[in-house]
Amino acid sequence: MRGWALPLALLALVSFATQVVRTELPEPPIVPLQPPPIDPGVLARRLARLQPGWPRHVDCGREKCVALTFDDGPGRHTGRLLDLLSERDAKATFFVVGEMVAADGGRTLQRIVADGHELGNHSWSHPALSELRRKELHRELRHTGRLVRRLTGVTMQVMRPPYGLTDKRVAAEARRAGMAQILWNVDTFDWRDREPEIVARRAWRARPGSIILMHDIHRTSVKAVPALLDALERKGFTFVTVSDLYGDRSPLPGRKYMRR
Repeated sequence: MRGWALPLALLALVSFATQVVRTELPEPPIVPLQPPPIDPGVLARRLARLQPGWPRHVDCGREKCVALTFDDGPGRHTGRLLDLLSERDAKATFFVVGEMVAADGGRTLQRIVADGHELGNHSWSHPALSELRRKELHRELRHTGRLVRRLTGVTMQVMRPPYGLTDKRVAAEARRAGMAQILWNVDTFDWRDREPEIVARRAWRARPGSIILMHDIHRTSVKAVPALLDALERKGFTFVTVSDLYGDRSPLPGRKYMRR
């Protein structure tokens, strides 16, 4: 073999091996980008530019206001509920459960905020808070508050104890966390009676300043919303968040409220 043939053969062999190695290298995995938390101030300015007249300023001391509240979500029917509320420019307050927020991944929660609704703390796992030890009670509210703040930038000002069960210790913990306790004076019993017509009729008992209790985890509850909104609109009601219902008379942390 000629003297120059061997180096050329070795060079060709190295080049071939390099090509083989290159073709066998696995492609790096594609990591989906996580959306950054929404800054409420930035969001408010963005929405104000897109929607003339936003945010609304409703004086519930003069107008007939009612606060729709939905517990235990977000769930698989919450998106449809948000569509219905948006169609009628109705605002509501969503008392969310931390475990449900974690399962949802924040998508529904961010839409709730973007649509101008209010978020409230409904604990992490929906226990009877009055039956918990102090550390457990603290953890239930703190974990949910931290997750909601990380996903949306919102620090919740209101909470609702599961089942409406509260006592002095729950009130004290809510006060430390800076949240008022919001109960209700109109119960639709939608968790028990899964009939949209019955649920809607019960909500029609609302008076100015009422807080209506519903649950967005039930399909039948969401189906009741159009008839509920139509009937109360005919009576001249405006649908507002809990905080808007009280306006300048903001609910005090730890205090219990059932209506305006």
